[in-house]
Amino acid sequence: MRITFCCTDTKPEPWLQGLQAGLPKADISLWHSGDPPADYAVVWAPPQALFDQQPQLKAALNIGAGVDALLALQVPATTKLVRLDDAGMSVQMAEYVCHALIRHTREFDVFESNALAGTWTRRKPLARSDFPVGILGLGVLGARVAQAVAQFEFPVLGWSRSPKNIPGVQCLSGAQELDGFLAKTRVLVNLLPLTPETENILNRRTLSQLQRGAYLINVARGRHLVEDDLLALLETGHMAGAMLDVFRTEPLPAGHPFWTHPRITVTPHTSARTLRSESIAQIVGKIQALERGEPVAGVVDLARGY
Repeated sequence: MRITFCCTDTKPEPWLQGLQAGLPKADISLWHSGDPPADYAVVWAPPQALFDQQPQLKAALNIGAGVDALLALQVPATTKLVRLDDAGMSVQMAEYVCHALIRHTREFDVFESNALAGTWTRRKPLARSDFPVGILGLGVLGARVAQAVAQFEFPVLGWSRSPKNIPGVQCLSGAQELDGFLAKTRVLVNLLPLTPETENILNRRTLSQLQRGAYLINVARGRHLVEDDLLALLETGHMAGAMLDVFRTEPLPAGHPFWTHPRITVTPHTSARTLRSESIAQIVGKIQALERGEPVAGVVDLARGY
């Protein structure tokens, strides 16, 4: 069995060593143009040339949860696209979202600014019941985030394309229930996959349906958000602020208004990092299952885009 590794902006040596340890009988190497045919590819944002030159691949296994970069390529119909199910990312995402939510609702950002100014202030506590949290996207990551937020006794809603049932979460689904979900939400957490249907979904129309004084936490993809629409709604006061981890251009360009906006917090796409050891173990297990002819979790449905 031959496996080729083609991951943009990823140091290959630790991955190659880990994969080789898990699959000692496999021939595993870094991909180069013109390489002989491989059975599997381990990928992150690969070039089109990989699939053009390797049409016989049984599967391309993505080292992250998001597959939008793969879906932008022409992949042979016989090549399965397989994403990670979790690999330690959901707990990181839950940590990030809960931090952003509590930082906002406990006004820790205000206290931080006051401390820098040397000002001692006391503020009236805000009620959690006044901050219903809406989770947009209830996949593996979204479900974990929703459950974590519910532990802090916030009202929690979730919206997904198809019906879901998560204890402690009011689950809505389908296009017909999206507007109602937004109207009940004051803190919106975006965890949708990026597809042609979800690109630009965070726009003036949808964000305006949130409760006044809404707060946005975007940890999915930058192309979900129409940036100028968010800035306009912050200006009118309909939106109270945002914590953004993903952007249309990364790194976020110097001079971008998000860097200096007083009600926007920027983090460098760090909400859920790929954990190498967990990811390698999962990829090894998936390849072994595929070799045995067994089904594996995480196979991308091309019609749905995730």
